[in-house]
Amino acid sequence: MQRTIISNLKNELGKEVKINAWVDVRRDQGKLIFLDFRDASGKVQGVILPNNSEAHSVGSEVRPEWVLEVLGKVNPRPERAIQKDKFNGDIELEILSISVLNKAETPPFEVEGDGKEVSEEIRLKYRYVDLRRERMKKNILKRHQSLQFVRNFYSKNDFIEIETPCLTKSTPEGSRDFLVPARIDPGKFYALPQSPQQYKQFLMSAGFEKYFQIARCFRDEDTRGDRQPEFTQIDVETSFESQEEIMEKSEQMIIDLVESIFPEKKIQSKPFPRLSFADSMEKYGTDKPDLREDKEDENLLAFCWVIDFPFFEKDDDGGWTFTHNPFSAPTVESMGELMEKRNIENIRAAQYDIVLNGYEIGGGGLRNYTPEALRKVFEIMGYSNDKIEHSFSPMLKALASGTPPHGGIAFGFDRIMMLLLNEPNIRETIAFPKTGEGRDPLMEGPTTVAPDQLDDLGIAVQD
Repeated sequence: MQRTIISNLKNELGKEVKINAWVDVRRDQGKLIFLDFRDASGKVQGVILPNNSEAHSVGSEVRPEWVLEVLGKVNPRPERAIQKDKFNGDIELEILSISVLNKAETPPFEVEGDGKEVSEEIRLKYRYVDLRRERMKKNILKRHQSLQFVRNFYSKNDFIEIETPCLTKSTPEGSRDFLVPARIDPGKFYALPQSPQQYKQFLMSAGFEKYFQIARCFRDEDTRGDRQPEFTQIDVETSFESQEEIMEKSEQMIIDLVESIFPEKKIQSKPFPRLSFADSMEKYGTDKPDLREDKEDENLLAFCWVIDFPFFEKDDDGGWTFTHNPFSAPTVESMGELMEKRNIENIRAAQYDIVLNGYEIGGGGLRNYTPEALRKVFEIMGYSNDKIEHSFSPMLKALASGTPPHGGIAFGFDRIMMLLLNEPNIRETIAFPKTGEGRDPLMEGPTTVAPDQLDDLGIAVQD
């Protein structure tokens, strides 16, 4: 007999079926034993009747989280036992026989409930158990549905999904790089990408014009609730489009995503309000304002755009550094000041951030698409010509090859999911996250490695 998944049991009313499932809840009432079963598709209540001594014997031994194969008959529930608000609340499975596929040790915590009362360290150490709970399954399912929506949206708009490398070159782009030693080139290192920024600009040089990617990004920085050492980014770049066109398309993607996958949510204002950086700072004291009219309404979404950012700001040593990334272009009005390296504090970037309920969920900008303009950015930041060539020679050469005007945006997908799912941090929306301190309790990483591995790489660890 073929397996029937639990969500299809209603179609088998009055028939004998086989299910493979976990024991969700066990209730022994003496003559009757009730076993609630769970598979990836849903739950159903099963009952062992008193006259079935063989099933009764096995049923008296099974415990929650055991994996079973069950033969049973799908029956309508008695009228008084129907639970209309419950999935499969109007049917039950009369259990005819049980085969134990795998026993389970007593789980470290209850799978029922939302699990928020359990230590996060313990939940992450036993994540494969924690992911069995309804809340976590819903979060992962919504994440999947949202990613599929994003892929379909951009594909329908003639964007091409292109993967970029995870082993690249370390360049000064803001955060610390994760370094990967190159065994075949002792003393040299790859870096994991902080973002696909340079690669997506190379794709514009290559003439693809419309690119997107669900990209894995890596930043060796201090973590907090809405950050991780590795995270997922919706990365987009396009040629020959204005700032306005890029912002409009990005806004439409977000609106369509919310309305399709999270219809219970209400978007406060469409189109999204726009604030200059100066106005946002003056009125709200932040460039990530929370514009919700009712902050008690967890389903209210207040989006806004923040534009006209300063290109440069002072660093700790009194020099200039970029506010977003060095590849941004200045506004048309500021291009002369950039090229002449004057009035630096007044140069504005063609940069735009999208904010949701007080969180930045994405940012982008038009790019410097000539090597001369990009070189001026690094000169203002005090880079020597040798340093510019060492760090950014491939980009400068690409821009000199006939690169079109281009720009794009990157959305922090984990953070978007956190807000749309009403979760307190992004770890609740990721299948296997790190802790807030960047550790992996499940795989017990980071960890030491064998001395011979270090020897192969020519690396010595200092005490």
